[in-house]
Amino acid sequence: MEQNVFFLPHEGLRLAELAEFLGAELVNSDHADVIVRSVAPISRARAGDICYILSRRSRDELATCEASVVICDKALADLVPQHLPVMLSSNPHAAFAMAGGLFYPTALRPVVFSGESEIAPSAVIDPSAKLEKGAIVEPMAVIGAHAEIGEGTRIGAHSVIGPNVKIGRDCSIAAGASVLCALLGNGVIIHNGVRIGQDGFGYAPGPRGMIKIVQIGRVIIQDNVEIGANTTIDRGAMDDTVIGEGTKIDNQVQIGHNVQIGRHCAIVAQVGIAGSAKIGNGVQIGGQVGIKGHVTIGDGVQIAAQSGIMTDLAAGGQYGGTPARPLNDYLRDVAQLMSKTRVRGKKPGGEKND
Repeated sequence: MEQNVFFLPHEGLRLAELAEFLGAELVNSDHADVIVRSVAPISRARAGDICYILSRRSRDELATCEASVVICDKALADLVPQHLPVMLSSNPHAAFAMAGGLFYPTALRPVVFSGESEIAPSAVIDPSAKLEKGAIVEPMAVIGAHAEIGEGTRIGAHSVIGPNVKIGRDCSIAAGASVLCALLGNGVIIHNGVRIGQDGFGYAPGPRGMIKIVQIGRVIIQDNVEIGANTTIDRGAMDDTVIGEGTKIDNQVQIGHNVQIGRHCAIVAQVGIAGSAKIGNGVQIGGQVGIKGHVTIGDGVQIAAQSGIMTDLAAGGQYGGTPARPLNDYLRDVAQLMSKTRVRGKKPGGEKND
């Protein structure tokens, strides 16, 4: 890949310093003074790069790897060619992520594009709004009456912060986002185009058509939540929509009114969660999953991509399919269906067997 002008390499760090930062072990102290500046995949890692491996399937790529260090678990250290420095970690994936954040801190959250260090002259801020020292407001942003913005928080260009919204400290609200009827904790990251706090989808059928139900709740977003680009989170109808501490939400996710999501969940792109669903702590939801309203998903549940959740799911389970069922049952059903298809003389893609 050509030189990346968007994220320039770090000025450099000794492997001994990096190992200390990561809480990892540098196998050979002779490599302590090797300088590393960037991260890269094994397939194209060069001098100055860090890469990592998680399984023995990386053996072939390691043969041509030229990285300045390979991070791996002790059980995989024998795979690494002798000429490559090795750093041992019990969690190589997390260690690699920490190294990436160390070398490229500006890539971790939306940055200030305009160069503003305080309040842009073109920003529109109601006189009753309260901004703590160190808050940054970029050009053409709008902040409504009685809104409160914490120290170190950055409000992106053309974003809208509604009346009475409260945003904590060290948050990033990217360009073009809107935050209405919401309370945000500290360290929250809102990416471009996110919509928070608009009214939820609620109607009562009547003799003359659909009658709109008022949505007078709030959105509560706890500390260190990250919300991906163009995701939408509706405010509650009469209760609150809640996103728990540390939860990470991908791009283009729809979260309906009154949904409650627990702490440290991971929700992948294009998931749709209907109103009043309750999701526990540590839940992982694959891409394009649809979740019916008013269901409860227990702590630690893992849901395969493109599944349809129609009923409550017990804590700790793995589920897949539509309607979702225990993952092993779903995989067995798929295998049986494919087997029956072959018996009828057709390949899984619909073509006839020879």
